[in-house]
Amino acid sequence: MEFESIQSIENATRFARREMFRFGSALLFIIIIMLFAAGIRPDGAAVSIELVVAAMIGGYMAMNIGANDVANNVGPAVGSKALTLTGAIIIAAVFEASGAFIAGGGVVSTIKKGIIDPSLIPNGDVFVWLMMAALLAGAIWLNLATALGAPVSTTHAVVGGVLGAGIAAGGMEIANWDKFGLIAASWIISPLIGGVVAAAFLYWIKRSITYQKDMIGAANRMLPIMVSLMIWAFSTYLILKGLKNVIDFGLPAATGIGLLLALATFVVVRPVVRRASKAMENGKQSVNSLFTLPLIFAAALLSFAHGANDVANAVGPLAAISDAVTSHDVATKATIPFWVMAVGATGIALGLALFGPKLIRTVGSEITELDQMRAYCIAMAAAITVIIASQLGLPVSSTHIAVGGVFGVGFLREYLKVSYAKTIHEIEHHHVGKDDSEVEAFMAEFKAGSLEEKRLMLQQLKLHTAKAELTKKERQRLKKAYRQELVKRSALLKIGAAWIITVPAAGLMAALLFYMIRGIMLP
Repeated sequence: MEFESIQSIENATRFARREMFRFGSALLFIIIIMLFAAGIRPDGAAVSIELVVAAMIGGYMAMNIGANDVANNVGPAVGSKALTLTGAIIIAAVFEASGAFIAGGGVVSTIKKGIIDPSLIPNGDVFVWLMMAALLAGAIWLNLATALGAPVSTTHAVVGGVLGAGIAAGGMEIANWDKFGLIAASWIISPLIGGVVAAAFLYWIKRSITYQKDMIGAANRMLPIMVSLMIWAFSTYLILKGLKNVIDFGLPAATGIGLLLALATFVVVRPVVRRASKAMENGKQSVNSLFTLPLIFAAALLSFAHGANDVANAVGPLAAISDAVTSHDVATKATIPFWVMAVGATGIALGLALFGPKLIRTVGSEITELDQMRAYCIAMAAAITVIIASQLGLPVSSTHIAVGGVFGVGFLREYLKVSYAKTIHEIEHHHVGKDDSEVEAFMAEFKAGSLEEKRLMLQQLKLHTAKAELTKKERQRLKKAYRQELVKRSALLKIGAAWIITVPAAGLMAALLFYMIRGIMLP
C-alpha cells in the first residue's frame, strides 16, 4: 500500500519535475554566460554591468529562437513520421550549431534591417539601452508565443523591438518607414508564396505519381527528378544564404553549382530508387517511404542555413552592445566575437532541446495531417521561396513561408477532396435508375483508372446522357455537403493573429523597457 502511494505521488509530480529541470538548465546556462561576460574587461577596466546584462538577455533570446523558430525546419519531418521527435531535435541542434559556428560569423548590421537611423541616437549609452530593450522585448514576445503554441517570426520580433525602443529614444523621425512598409508587406507575401509553392509541388506529385495506376513505376521515373530538384534548390539556397559569410557567390554561380550537384544526384539516386522500390506494394504508403531520406536531408540543411542566418537575431544586438561598450561609440556594423557566437549557437540548441517539442508538434501535426510527400513540398517551398525573395529584395520570413506551406498543402487537400466527392456524386447522378451492379462496376473502374482514363470516362458519360450537367444551385449544395475541413481553423486564426501583432507588441514592450532601463541607469 505504501509503495502504491509513493508511486502515485511520483506520477503526480512528474510534470513539475520535468518543468523544474528545464527551468534549472536554462537558468544555469544564463548564469554561466553572465559569469563569462563579467570576466571580459577590455584594457583592465572594471566589470561592465551593461555587457553582463546584455549577455544574459542574448542567451535568453537565443533559447527562445531555438524553442520557437527552429520548429519550422523539423516540424513537418516529425509530423510526417520521417523523423522521431528525439532524432529531429538531435539533427536540428547539431546543424543549427554547425551553421552558426561555420557560416554565421563575420560582420552583422547592428540596426536590424536599417529600421532606424543610428545618427539620431544621442550617444553610446543610449544605444546600449536601446539594444538591450529591443533584445529583451523580442525574447519575451517569443517566449509568450511559444507558450501559446504560435510559431512567429524572430526577425519581426527583433525589428519590432528595435523600432519601438528607437522611437522611445529618438522620436518618430528616427524610424525608416519605407523599410518598415516592406517588412509589413512580408506578413502577407511570405505565407502566400510559401503556400502556393507547396501546393503546386503537392499537385505535381499527385498528378505524376499518386494519381497513376502504377504508382511504383511512376515513382521510379519521377522521384529521382524530384530529389535532384531538391538538391538543386537546397544547394543554391545554402550557397546564397547559409554560406554567404564564408564564400560570396552570386545567383548565376550558385545556380550553376546547384545544377551540377543535382545532375550528379540524379545519376546516383535513380538506380537506388529502382532497387528500393522492387519489393514494394503498389500504394501511396510505399511511395511515401521513398521520400523519408530526402526529408531528413532537407531538415539538416534547413537547420544549417537557419543557424548561419538567424543566429544574428540572437547575437547581433549583443555584438552591437559589446562593440559599443568597448569602443564607446555607435556603429552601424559590428564584428561578432567568438564568445558571442558561442552564446547564440549554444542557446539555440539548448532552447530547441528543452522547449522546442511544443512548437514542433504544432507545426508538424496540429495544423493539418502531414505525410512524407506533403512534408517534402513544404521543405521545397521554404528553399525556393527564400531564393526568389532574396533576388527580388523582398524581406520574407522563413517562419511564415514554412507555416504558409503547411496551410497550402492542407487547403489543396480540402479542395481536391471536395472536387472528388462532387465527381463521384455526378457519376451516381448519371446512373439514376440503372442496375446497382452496373453502377458499382463503373465506380470500381473509375477509381482504379489513371488520371487520363478518368477524364475520358467522364467525357463519355456526359456524351451519353442529358443528366450530366448539374445546376448552379445543385453544385453549391454539393460543395457544402462534401466540404471536409482538413486544416484546423482555430490554428489558422491563432497563428494569423500572432503574426499580425508581433511587431506592435514587441515594439510597445521595447519602448516601455527602454524607459525603465534608462530610468535605472541614469544617475
